[in-house]
Amino acid sequence: MPANLLRLDEDRVLVEQLRLLMGNVGSSVIPGFLLALLMLVVLSNDSNTMGLGLWCAAVILSKLNIYFLSRRNLASGIPHHRAHRLVWILMLLNGLDGALWGALTWATLDTTTMTGSILVISVVAGILGSAMSLMAPVLPVFIVFVFMELAVVVAKLWLLGDPAYNALGIAGILYLAALLSQGLNSARAARAAIKLRFENVELVDQLRVETGVAATAQREAELANTAKSKFLAAASHDLRQPIHAQGLFLEVLSRTDLNDYQRELLNSARATSEASGEMLNTLLDFSRIEAGVIEPQIQPFRLQPLLNKIENEHAPQANAKDIVYRSRETDISVRTDPVLLELILRNLVSNAVRYTQQGGILVACRRRGDQAVLEIWDTGVGIETAQQQEVFREFHQLGNPERDRHKGLGLGLAIADGLSRTLGHRLTLASTPQRGSVFRLTMPIDNAISDLHVAMKQSRTRLLNARLLVVDDDAIVREGMLHLLRDWGCECEAAESIEEALELASAHPPDLVISDYRLREQRTGVEAIAALRELLGNNLPAILLTGDTAPKRLREAKSSGIPLMHKPVSAGQLYRRVVEVMQEANQDKPAHSADLAE
Repeated sequence: MPANLLRLDEDRVLVEQLRLLMGNVGSSVIPGFLLALLMLVVLSNDSNTMGLGLWCAAVILSKLNIYFLSRRNLASGIPHHRAHRLVWILMLLNGLDGALWGALTWATLDTTTMTGSILVISVVAGILGSAMSLMAPVLPVFIVFVFMELAVVVAKLWLLGDPAYNALGIAGILYLAALLSQGLNSARAARAAIKLRFENVELVDQLRVETGVAATAQREAELANTAKSKFLAAASHDLRQPIHAQGLFLEVLSRTDLNDYQRELLNSARATSEASGEMLNTLLDFSRIEAGVIEPQIQPFRLQPLLNKIENEHAPQANAKDIVYRSRETDISVRTDPVLLELILRNLVSNAVRYTQQGGILVACRRRGDQAVLEIWDTGVGIETAQQQEVFREFHQLGNPERDRHKGLGLGLAIADGLSRTLGHRLTLASTPQRGSVFRLTMPIDNAISDLHVAMKQSRTRLLNARLLVVDDDAIVREGMLHLLRDWGCECEAAESIEEALELASAHPPDLVISDYRLREQRTGVEAIAALRELLGNNLPAILLTGDTAPKRLREAKSSGIPLMHKPVSAGQLYRRVVEVMQEANQDKPAHSADLAE
């Protein structure tokens, strides 16, 4: 391709990145104003009123300057020849903005209480976290903002001379490295998505010329769906590895001696990790439905414990929005897959909470002959008749044209619909715009109740007397797994390749193998387990872990017949699966099985 065409291609990608960044600015202005004013009100005292007031005014002016610059350029359009110059301007303005937020520490830490200091550090950290979604599309702008804010903060912490603050400053430097790494991944993803969109547009134009409008529309849909699946699978897999390892380390850390402040920070870190995991799990749930690898485990169970669990999870969110959440008591037992039903109900209730601003939500179950009808009522925005089928389509969202990540991914109703069809249940929607909606899920009634799942959840984790072998090509994941398994009383070793696993197993035969599905050199965990079973016998228990969401890979892993778990795996899930697999392998050894029971 000629150099001038390459330059033109790069420029138009940069223009789209700038449009994405500047489009995000509007959502941060009012929260930024309110946060600055809150700091002024809460932290102001006789010794810092003037300095804090000047800081607040400077932050507001900085935000206004960036906002008006963004609005002006979005309204008038961004010429390709001005894109690079605009990047430099945004770097300058956002670098100043970052330094101003960091200056909050200079205006307050010398004069505030310990509680005030914690608040200041929390605000600074929160600003850095929010900058990820706002500025990462244009990486240089994000780097300058983060570096300037942390440089000002770390300098202040270091000058305070307190060892605790010095340690916090060092932690800030480590946080900078983590943010830059995550920002690089986000920028790459945004750039890839923009390029993919341009490629798809060009392809559509070419197909329209060659085959006509009708053929082009069909081909465009197929290509877009394939590109979407590949992109989600690649992004999900690469993100699942570090999040899975992070969860393991946080679980091990929680079992150590921590003071109250450290435990509070740990809880915040775990909440953030769990939120990331939930978003990835949403993508995985959708990919599993597309791949057709979900096999329902139908059994009878009582609905009320599930309704209580969902209420406990979502009532605090409803209370925070000043809306009422209520679920009616029921004695109905149904016959379905309790895990999949929980996922359907959680998606429907989350959707109701998200789109309800006043009034409330009601979850109830009615008998209709031999069928149970589970209903989720809300007094939210409602859905136009023309949109009532579209809302079940993947990535379709009402009232979220800016694709705000806090409003979800647009997959919840698609997942609920897909799982309902997988279970053979009927999911319907009735809605009136501006008055609310009701989703109804119809399923068979069955009064037989299985308490096995409840019993397992109520049991406590006991030490496992077993030797385990972990096979994973990611060093961080291997280290996290070893820490966790040893904390459960296991003797365990880890290998990064099939050859190393065979060598370790020859010296110390394991009772159970836990292997990642995707290994180096295009090899898989299925191959690793097969090689180990050839060495030690076909009865060797094994578990596969995977971070893949590509339908083809999910089908390959599922067809192996080896128990499969999807990253990020929680410690509780992993413990239960290890116990289940070991019990199945030792059914002829009742004494040993009793030792392993939860």
